[in-house]
Amino acid sequence: MKVLVINCGSSSIKYQLLDMETEALLLKGLVERIGIEGSILTQKRPEADGSETKFVIETPMKDHKDAIQHVMDAIVDPDKGAIKSLDEINAIGHRVVHAGEKYANSVLISDSVIKALQDCIELAPLHNPPNLDGIEACRSLMPGVPMVAVFDTAFHQTMRPEVYLYAIPYEFYEKYGIRKYGFHGTSHKYMAAEVAEMMNIDVNDLKLITCHLGNGASVSAIKHGRCIDTSMGYTPLEGLVMGTRCGDLDPSVVKTICNRTGLSDNEVLDILNTKSGLLGVSGLSSDFRDLRTAAAEGHKRAEIAIRIFARRVRNYIGAYIAEMNGVDAIVFSGGIGENAAEMRNRICLNMGNLGIKIDQHRNEECVGNTAMISTDDSPVKVMVIPANEELVIARETDELVRKSRV
Repeated sequence: MKVLVINCGSSSIKYQLLDMETEALLLKGLVERIGIEGSILTQKRPEADGSETKFVIETPMKDHKDAIQHVMDAIVDPDKGAIKSLDEINAIGHRVVHAGEKYANSVLISDSVIKALQDCIELAPLHNPPNLDGIEACRSLMPGVPMVAVFDTAFHQTMRPEVYLYAIPYEFYEKYGIRKYGFHGTSHKYMAAEVAEMMNIDVNDLKLITCHLGNGASVSAIKHGRCIDTSMGYTPLEGLVMGTRCGDLDPSVVKTICNRTGLSDNEVLDILNTKSGLLGVSGLSSDFRDLRTAAAEGHKRAEIAIRIFARRVRNYIGAYIAEMNGVDAIVFSGGIGENAAEMRNRICLNMGNLGIKIDQHRNEECVGNTAMISTDDSPVKVMVIPANEELVIARETDELVRKSRV
């Protein structure tokens, strides 16, 4: 079965085509600046010799339907595509950010599913609308091809009420669904499965802490294959300090900033989402690479931002070890988690009393690849596993579509 994975943002689309018989990547691509001047599609096809065939087109794309039509054309391009006809695509898997409490697992997309996702727009106003745009575009262009929605929030639906409820009047949860939902679920689920395979232990017999550290960042506690806690909350703003997000914050800060500056609550929330975090503290950049360079040159605020990030991750790891009464493995993924050996070392520093021992040579050698970076005698294994959310989406799509045909 060939599965097309679609991940729609507000002005972008990431896509991959995979052959699920072998889980081989046939091609991947990115469409940028949809509805904006300078729309561009970049597609890469891996070759047998390890090289890549690159395909780039720059043409106006007025909306997601227009953009997905260009994606379809690129996939079947005689020279740069991977298949001869769209008829070879057996299913489409869509990344959808928010399903609220409606779905705890991936689902075949139907009219009722689309209605449920529309009902969740209030919970994810920046994410669900473009996700829905992608679904409608694919339905229009490839009618009859089964589609699956894979939710960022679904993996975290196993959290217990004492974890996901906020200590506010219960009626706000009952009436408005205000509770912790968690995000990056496909990434955390993928890490858990890969760790179990690396350790040759059933995931149901493990206690894991998975760290997805990129511009958006979250940590999850996974016990016996089920998420029992995660750092992101009602929105992705809660939890760790991130590239531009503030993370955990006293709610009164919002009111104080509004009173002192005259800004509206929405304007302050925009600042907390897009101008805070590493960028806000450093005043330089949201990119850890820029901050690392600046800190090495003596920039104090860049160094402070790095320390804040590491401390917050370390605090969550410590809390989750206590919550699970121990941990078997800690996993790092995402842009920072995979590539920043210094940050991994900072996070795990002085945690030997918790059984976490980093092998400095292994850690330094690991850049963007799967590796064990703990010492041989470390009671807690520490690993790096590159993110592959698209493969999770393809696997779940393949499984659901096959079952529906039985």
